[in-house]
Amino acid sequence: MKTYQLYIDGAYTDSTGSDWIEIENPSTEEIISKTPSATEEDADRAVRAASAAQPGWEAVPSNERGRIVREIGFEMNRHRETFVEMLMMEQGKSRGMAEGEVDLAIDFFQYMSEWSRRIEGDIVPSDRTNESILIYKKPVGVVAGIVPWNFPVFILARKVATALISGCTVVLKPSQQTPNTAAFFTELVHNMDILPKGVYNYITGKGSTLGNALASHKDVAMVSMTGSKPAGTKVMEAAAQNITKVNLELGGKAPAIVTEHADLDLAVENIKQSRIINAGQACTNAERIYVHESVAEAFQRKLVDAIAGVTYGDPFSDKELDMGPLVSRDRLDEVQKMVDQAVKEGATVETGGKPADTEKGYFYQPTVLTNVSQKMDIIQEEIFGPVLPMMTYSSLDEVIEMANDSEYGLSSSIFSENYHQIMKLASGLRFGETFVNRENMEAVQGYHAGFRQSGIGGTDGKHGLEDFLATQVVYMQYKEDHQ
Repeated sequence: MKTYQLYIDGAYTDSTGSDWIEIENPSTEEIISKTPSATEEDADRAVRAASAAQPGWEAVPSNERGRIVREIGFEMNRHRETFVEMLMMEQGKSRGMAEGEVDLAIDFFQYMSEWSRRIEGDIVPSDRTNESILIYKKPVGVVAGIVPWNFPVFILARKVATALISGCTVVLKPSQQTPNTAAFFTELVHNMDILPKGVYNYITGKGSTLGNALASHKDVAMVSMTGSKPAGTKVMEAAAQNITKVNLELGGKAPAIVTEHADLDLAVENIKQSRIINAGQACTNAERIYVHESVAEAFQRKLVDAIAGVTYGDPFSDKELDMGPLVSRDRLDEVQKMVDQAVKEGATVETGGKPADTEKGYFYQPTVLTNVSQKMDIIQEEIFGPVLPMMTYSSLDEVIEMANDSEYGLSSSIFSENYHQIMKLASGLRFGETFVNRENMEAVQGYHAGFRQSGIGGTDGKHGLEDFLATQVVYMQYKEDHQ
């Protein structure tokens, strides 16, 4: 069993505490590693190291920072298979999903490296004579990157690559459930000896301890956190003590709208993929379906057949599996609780509806529910499991109202071959992302951010990079006759 350490100021170090966290393989329920449960003192040490390194890293020419970010991506690619297998083991992803996530993370480092010469300010006209107004874009400072368990490699890339290219130093805290891939990334960075000491720091432990310690630290300039709404709320409360900037990517309850003009086979395939990605444990997953009443029967028949045919199991047992397990026993129990409650309130299970009959692991049967209503928790609350509730609608105005009836506003999707319908729906939906006739997966050059309680800001694309930059305005007054 692998035992890890913290990484602070360019060196491996023990925690000041004595507690450890055991990491479980959710497919086999075996303990595969253990990592320190870091203390607030450890968090302070990491932040102070990052703060001390900030001026020097900010002074490094941006094209040199770009070269370093690019080289880190190349090094990850050289160790691609190790990342894939570690991800399958600690998080339970199928091989195809694990390969896709790792490749996306590598691509993200390469993409962000290209911004090294594109971080630009501006010059604007002054109302005064003999004056120029210069607008500079500067690194915001020390970034605390808090990574969730559902995409531990890709979201690490979004926090680290974006911070480094913008000239920020980093304290990275992975999820206590999936720290192994982040520990391996740290090992690569350490062995490359490519970053000045203190620019990148890595601490592990409980979010309730470290999240608060990082968010409330006076030397942290921004907390970039991806996770649940309750966790994001706690980060905001802690950050408010020092008016620290927050960058939050939180939950979602994505509606998928299927109109009477949809290609039903295309809609079924893409909604299926958008539900079983990571066994339904993704904030962009299709979480609820609204299908036009005139095609509901045909669509339901096709969808149930497709979902019933989804394959699952230990990712190491078969390369062609569609999905792996849920991440933990708690997650499995919570999904079952939500399904049971929906059935109690009148929902019908068309397929699935219970944990899979496997000897080991936290596998849940892919599930379709009908006879649900708008006010049910299964429609209003994030499921985070392979469960699809389905409703019908009669008009576009009605479905827009139902889709927007959510505290979340991250992702949404539309399936129609009628561009008039698509335009009306896209205009009316209040979500940060809308996918049309495709699966719910964002691009690295896009912007993964939401409305309402789905968060504030993002970490990808041009607009995500801007969140890691601060604006300074310089008013340059000059003399007319100066010699």
